[in-house]
Amino acid sequence: MLSLEEGGCRLYIPEEDRVYDTTKSCDFSGYRFLANSGKWFLAVDSRSRLVIIDVFSEERIDLPPLGSIKGDFHKVEAAGDKKFDVMFIEHIGFCSGVIKTVEDLRGLLWVDDKSGEYVVVWQFEGHEFVGYCKKGDDHYREIPTKIGVPRDLQGINDMVLKGYSLYWFTKREFVRHLDLSGEDGYKDVSENHRLPMWMPTLGSKEECERLGAVKTIAGTINIAVTTSGEALYVHSKAYETSTLERPRTFHVYKRDPKDLHPSTNDTRLLELDSLGDEALFLDLGITVKVEAHHTIGIEPNYIYFTRGDRNRRRRVSCLDICVYNLATKTNKRFPSLSNLKVKDAQWFLPS
Repeated sequence: MLSLEEGGCRLYIPEEDRVYDTTKSCDFSGYRFLANSGKWFLAVDSRSRLVIIDVFSEERIDLPPLGSIKGDFHKVEAAGDKKFDVMFIEHIGFCSGVIKTVEDLRGLLWVDDKSGEYVVVWQFEGHEFVGYCKKGDDHYREIPTKIGVPRDLQGINDMVLKGYSLYWFTKREFVRHLDLSGEDGYKDVSENHRLPMWMPTLGSKEECERLGAVKTIAGTINIAVTTSGEALYVHSKAYETSTLERPRTFHVYKRDPKDLHPSTNDTRLLELDSLGDEALFLDLGITVKVEAHHTIGIEPNYIYFTRGDRNRRRRVSCLDICVYNLATKTNKRFPSLSNLKVKDAQWFLPS
C-alpha cells in the first residue's frame, strides 16, 4: 500500500508490518494522486497538469493538457489557477461556460509494463463527459455520458478501467462497457439488460446488533470487474459504536444469469459468499488471481479497501485502510499506520 503524506510517499507492506520511504529526492507536495496501475501513478500537479509517475524511480510521462480535449459537445479552457471553463458547444456555435476546479478531477489509469502502452481516463465530477487518451496521443477524446446516449446508460456513479475496457455504473443502475482499443475512437459493447438491477435489502438493523453498533454512518456502492470480465457490485457500510472502533461490512453481488433470458423479469442480484481463488482490490476496481501474487502476501477471498469514493467526490471523504475477510466477515486494520500523518492511501500491486 502507498501512503500519501505532506511532501512525499511511503510504502507500507502489511505482511512485514514495515514502512519504507520511496525516492528521497522527489518532492510530491502540490500533487494529488488520482489512480494507479502497478508501479505507475496518475497524478495532477500544482499547475493542473496530468502526469504519470513511477514513484520509485521518478520516471515521469507528461500527458496532454486538459484543454486539448476534442469532441462534438464540450471544450475545456484554462481559467486561472486550478480552474477551468468547461463549455457546451451547441450546433449554432454558442458556448455557455461552467467553472470547475481541479479538485473536482477524477481519473483512472492502466499501464502495460511489458509493452509500455497506457490508457488515461478522467472526468470533472458531475459533468456530462469523460476524456481519455492512449500512448502516442497528443490530445484527449471526448466520451459523452448523456448526449446521444441511451437513457439507461446515462450518467456515472462509479468507473473501472481494465486494460482497454472502461466500465461504469450508470445513474439508472446499469453497467456501460466501452472498448477504447480502436484507432478511430471507442466502441460501446454494453450488454443489453432489459431491466436495472435490484439489490436485495441489507439488514442494517441485524448487522448493527451483530457488530454491537449504534448506527450506520456511511455506505457506498462500487462496481468491480473480475479477471474474466464479469461485473460485481460491492456494497460497503461503516458503523458507529460506543467505542473508537469503526467496523465495516462488505456485500458482493453479481447479476443473476437469468436476467438476460426473455422469459423472466427477475433482476435480483445474487450475493457471493466467496471470490474463489481471487482477491478484490476495491481501490483498483478489479479482482486478481492470488496465485500470481502470493509472494507478496495477497490472500484469496479478501477485499482490500481504503475508500469508496475515489471516482466520485463526497463532502466527507472517509479514509479507512482495511482488509476484509469475506468468509469470516471480519476486518483487519493496521495499528502501525496510526503513527503516520496519512492524507490519502491506495492499495496497489507492484509489477
